Amino acid sequence: MKVTQHLWFEKDVEAAVRFYTALIPGSKIAERSAVMADNPSGEAGSVKILSFTIGDQNYMAIEAGPLDPFNHSFSIMVEPETQAELDRIWDALAEGGTVEQCGWVRDRWGLCWQVAPARMRELMSDPDPAVVKRVTEQMMTMVKLDIAPLEAAARG
Repeated sequence: MKVTQHLWFEKDVEAAVRFYTALIPGSKIAERSAVMADNPSGEAGSVKILSFTIGDQNYMAIEAGPLDPFNHSFSIMVEPETQAELDRIWDALAEGGTVEQCGWVRDRWGLCWQVAPARMRELMSDPDPAVVKRVTEQMMTMVKLDIAPLEAAARG
């Protein structure tokens, strides 16, 4: 069974999806659906629905005008392997968007992302509660996450 997250954009859906699929390695647009005739959703030929993958996750996006804005109850988490890759992704998402504490960033379309080092899960699930506490305290001082200070906090 295929499971797909569905994203509702007010406008610029094709630009958003092209940006996301260019930004994250292994991502691609699978299908594009154009409006067949002029209607309230848009001009004939305009792209309003796209199916795509970000990494190994399936998404569908629709441009259907204003509804409820994106919020923190749904976010996409990206876990880069290196700090350089994390910086590249974070900086691109933050351009025209809003940065937030603990690795959260809201992109220019309002979609919420969490950008955290791949090793973060391991650090946060360490069997030693003191390690988890130190890593958490260090993370709480950050906006964009930086793996070196997090690793140092884990070591004590």
